[in-house]
Amino acid sequence: MARFADLVVSAVLLAGLYATMAYGLGLIYGVLRVVNLAHGGVIMAGAYVGWVLFDRLGVDPYLAIPVVLVASFALGVAMYHVLVRRLPRGAAGGPASLLLLFGVWLVLRNIAYLVFSGNDRAIQTSYSSRSLAILGTHVSLTRLVVLAIGLVLAIGLHLLLRRTLLGRAIRAVAQNADSCTLVGIDVERIYLLTFGIGTALAGVAGVLFATIFSFNPASGASELLKSFVVVVLGGLGSMSGVVLAALVVAAAEVFAVLILPSYLTTAVGFLLLVLVLVLRPGGLFGHRVLA
Repeated sequence: MARFADLVVSAVLLAGLYATMAYGLGLIYGVLRVVNLAHGGVIMAGAYVGWVLFDRLGVDPYLAIPVVLVASFALGVAMYHVLVRRLPRGAAGGPASLLLLFGVWLVLRNIAYLVFSGNDRAIQTSYSSRSLAILGTHVSLTRLVVLAIGLVLAIGLHLLLRRTLLGRAIRAVAQNADSCTLVGIDVERIYLLTFGIGTALAGVAGVLFATIFSFNPASGASELLKSFVVVVLGGLGSMSGVVLAALVVAAAEVFAVLILPSYLTTAVGFLLLVLVLVLRPGGLFGHRVLA
């Protein structure tokens, strides 16, 4: 029972990080129907911004989140205004958007190599090694904070989409952009803000990731793939499904250690993705638009 409790706690904590990494990717796809391949690069960039603020300026990584949020939002707005808005809409723009945003990721990666070299970095605070006793097991304090911030982001995103005029406009554009144009909604402005918000969420995920794991300019690839798995499993465009899917993926990986070698556990999520795409293409929780 003690071993089972350890695995349950580990799964919940890991799910908090996975959900945080996937929010931005799911939001952008749900509204713009664009798979943002630059997502992994933004996570990496957010990690470096948090590390610079902590290492050079002494700013606590969690207190640096507002700065990273604003900087990442500005990056997303610039990316949309300069690049993404010029892409053709619909199926014709799919390959173009993939290539373009993959190119942005490569640019971000090479800038990081030029500025920071390829050495591994990590954010190690005075409380990074502290832990709390929960259900008879000791849990890292940083992982608990990451889970808490992930829940706050989920609630904040839900309130934004459900309780504000901007959120209602975002949901309306996600469902039918042409009809929104007819009733006076500035669709381009909604696309711009959505891309900025999604990119900002990816930047924050990068800071949280850096407080747990080491990173370098090559980081972001596995995080992008993991985020994609969570978004697809949750149902493309379903924000509530992202949270549930993150828990499913995390639990599958954590409990896989009981029967698989540790180096194979990361493949469990991708195996689950294949099974879901074959058996339930709409995702585990159905295809809903920003539900």
